[in-house]
Amino acid sequence: MQKDVFFILLEFSSDSDESSIQESYEKRSEAFMNSYWIDSCKEIGKFEQIDRDYATDVCIVGAGICGLSIGYYLAKAGLRVIILDKDGVGEKASGHTTAKITLQHNLVYDYLINSFGAEKALQYFLANKEAISNIKKIIDTENINCDFEVQPNFVYATKTEDIAKIQSEIKAINILNACVEGTEKHESFAEFVTDCGLPFKVAGAIKIDKQAQFHPRKYMLGLARTIKEYGGLIFTNSRVTDCEKDGKGYITHTDGYTVKSKYVVIASHYPFINFPGFHFLKMYQETSYAIAIETKKTLPEGMFINEKEPVLSFRSAKYGDKRLLIIGGGGHKTGYAPESDVNYGYDCLEKEAKKLYPDCNILYKWNTRDCVSLDKVPYIGGFSDFMPNMYVATGFNKWGMTSSNVAANIITDRILGNENKYADIFDSTRLKPVKNRAELKNMVGQVVKSFTSNRIKIPKENLGAIKNDNGGIIDFEGSSIGVYKDKDGNVFAVNPTCSHLGCLLTWNNVDKTWDCPCHGSRFDYTGKNLYDPAFRDLKKYEIE
Repeated sequence: MQKDVFFILLEFSSDSDESSIQESYEKRSEAFMNSYWIDSCKEIGKFEQIDRDYATDVCIVGAGICGLSIGYYLAKAGLRVIILDKDGVGEKASGHTTAKITLQHNLVYDYLINSFGAEKALQYFLANKEAISNIKKIIDTENINCDFEVQPNFVYATKTEDIAKIQSEIKAINILNACVEGTEKHESFAEFVTDCGLPFKVAGAIKIDKQAQFHPRKYMLGLARTIKEYGGLIFTNSRVTDCEKDGKGYITHTDGYTVKSKYVVIASHYPFINFPGFHFLKMYQETSYAIAIETKKTLPEGMFINEKEPVLSFRSAKYGDKRLLIIGGGGHKTGYAPESDVNYGYDCLEKEAKKLYPDCNILYKWNTRDCVSLDKVPYIGGFSDFMPNMYVATGFNKWGMTSSNVAANIITDRILGNENKYADIFDSTRLKPVKNRAELKNMVGQVVKSFTSNRIKIPKENLGAIKNDNGGIIDFEGSSIGVYKDKDGNVFAVNPTCSHLGCLLTWNNVDKTWDCPCHGSRFDYTGKNLYDPAFRDLKKYEIE
């Protein structure tokens, strides 16, 4: 420690009054987490916090698009439903998406046929194809105004050497579609095109018609309204802390209250229960970014994504009597944000926007974390063979719009005692050897490294070495202290140990957050938990 730097660390409770700190954080967050979907629905969808103990048929943890879709089907079937969320309706991953409703999940079907066989690949294809129709049916039946638009979807390649992958995927999709009853053998569902309407040349692209896009939060708030009309209850700002077996049912614990139910559904993006599901060994989280721009130029019609890293995604959205262009991509594994690589983060997207649309104004920026399963297939179904009547839906691999509806139908059928013809491919308890062995080895290594050698290799930075508007870890009397200095030199200190499973956090200077490299949890610079699977805040220190 430098001789001219003296400070005292005093631990204080996370329940302490820090309204001024939180206000400062919220102001800062507007520059980084200002989702257009949420910003345009600020005054809609007020819900109450849980205020007493309840008993119900089904308790659903998570009020994102998945939990609400499950709640909708079950409430409509006559079951008593309670949905709990530690935040608001659709305010996390579901409210920070690009909201494409498509079965074309980048290049997936050739992989599925080769990895799982044609029969299971067909289940995946048909389940997601039906999900598009299911969503449209819900919108029409319940009169949900959510800017639903039918659009073609394109997966494009910019280099000639990548055309072979595009052609293989087209062949795989059309083989699967030919198996659909009533389809003519010569009918092409996916077609190859060399011009998809983007403002730059592509070497080739897959085009699939009759896909869709919408305003996800308007849709979710419509689902929430309908659930309440069917007698369901939705409690926001109601953090679930535990779920324990109680005879043939479960007791779900929130802050100070309980919900007793026969069935529990974990739809909280990343399961907060670690055992016996072991989902933290089955997937990782990836951070993706998006910006929304306004331009006088004509915008392309359709939804677009390229087939390789760095991923770039495009779609337009209604914006009053105008349209915004939403550009997504720049992603990286959560906890490993590159500091200078222009292919990642907001800088990548802004550079692309200015190159294509020099006159554009960037109106919104946001990011999210997506759960990525190691074999590219979501986990949907029973949470564990040891916990009957508990269900899970996670690992949507960035394609949560259709996957959430697939999950809702599978889990609803399980609870109602019906057979679902698509459930096998998504089996959440599957023990089939993991195809992505390299990534599994990498994940396990990162967890071990975070517990051990990372603590030793971190440089012993003193407080004076951390620049303003930056963060880092210092060693103080043998303990690691996470420190952030704001632009004015005010210091915020936390214990940089993730409250999920104890991994050492890393500082993300783009979003001013502490990110977990093991399982993707995220905390703001004051220690407040932002993203699962952790749900507890970090220990905080006062520095004088």
